[in-house]
Amino acid sequence: MFSYLIHNVILLLSLNIFSAVRASPCVAMDIDFNLLVFGLDGKDYNAGPQNSWTSSTPATDISTSGRPPFDGSTTSCYLSQFDNAIYALSADSSKPTAVYIYDATAKSWSTQSVDNSVGFDPSNFVAILDHDTDVFYALSKGELFSLDMKDLKSAQSSSLPWNDVGKTGFSTANYEPVMALAQNHIHFLDVSGLSAGQAFIFVIHFSFFQPTAQSYPSQSGSDFPLQHGQTASFFQKQGVQQEFAFIPDDGSTTYVVNVETNSTQALPGPATKDPNARYFAGITSLVQLDSQGNVAFLPYTQGDVSANSKATWSKVTSLPTGKTTGGIAGSPNGTSTSVSGTGTPKNSGSTTGAASQATGSGANGSSSGAMGRATSVSIAVVLGMAVVVALL
Repeated sequence: MFSYLIHNVILLLSLNIFSAVRASPCVAMDIDFNLLVFGLDGKDYNAGPQNSWTSSTPATDISTSGRPPFDGSTTSCYLSQFDNAIYALSADSSKPTAVYIYDATAKSWSTQSVDNSVGFDPSNFVAILDHDTDVFYALSKGELFSLDMKDLKSAQSSSLPWNDVGKTGFSTANYEPVMALAQNHIHFLDVSGLSAGQAFIFVIHFSFFQPTAQSYPSQSGSDFPLQHGQTASFFQKQGVQQEFAFIPDDGSTTYVVNVETNSTQALPGPATKDPNARYFAGITSLVQLDSQGNVAFLPYTQGDVSANSKATWSKVTSLPTGKTTGGIAGSPNGTSTSVSGTGTPKNSGSTTGAASQATGSGANGSSSGAMGRATSVSIAVVLGMAVVVALL
């Protein structure tokens, strides 16, 4: 009987180790472009406007009841600008199809049930939220799906359905989706058959794929490469997004694509080279949330090529550093170099000009944060229990 009890304790502790690894925070902004980070060490934060991100004043803890656990495999957050609402997809592993809605005005959460009978896979997708229609478009296993959020600020009683839009206008064999939104068009990058600096386009309002690729040549340097990466669309004070950022997985460069001028700017890549980082763009900044929960930003001035060419990435020092309760789910080792800054951060020990260097990230790397401590303690307990059982 005692052996059976110990066996169950070991099993529970082992499960706890693996659950600790599956934290999956996300980053977003509200309509005033206050920086919001959800699921950071089990809490949610509002870091305020951009001029406060390098302040010594800690970000505000906005954690409240009804929030998701942020433990999904593909958690992502989106701003519905007309509604001042944040939609979180795949934020709850126990409810993988649900959409969690954060009303940024009321500061409250609700859970929207979703009908997934058409076959959308919540564990395998990349999505954008269209600005004008408030409709999600997601590519999942080669099929394009849509989900109309109906400008919801809180969940309604009836389920919302995913709809099957159809096949793409290009081959999706072995394709890892790279999708970006601008001018109510979805841009598909890194598609087989494209050249560097090109994208296939889906026109949302007419629901069709353009028959030929669109080129976005670089204003200086090389065109954005045929490489998997992450994207984020820059908001406007009014109207639809006109530009999006593309960060290849190698983090070498930040490419900003302007669909009005059909051109691309090549800007510095983020200091943390992390293929599993999350990104979000406001009006005047691009924000990175890396696999260890560290947040950095690149100032950006739309239309000012000269100012943007001189911009550098800075650490957001008002947020807790490197806390994801085990690192973002599924993230591999990331590499990190020092982050140039222009402010004078105090609460993380960094100085003007450069932030302290971060080391180790992901499921296979070492960590000095919550995961490293929690996991090492749990392993020690498990090993101790195993010795006890062996002696029985």
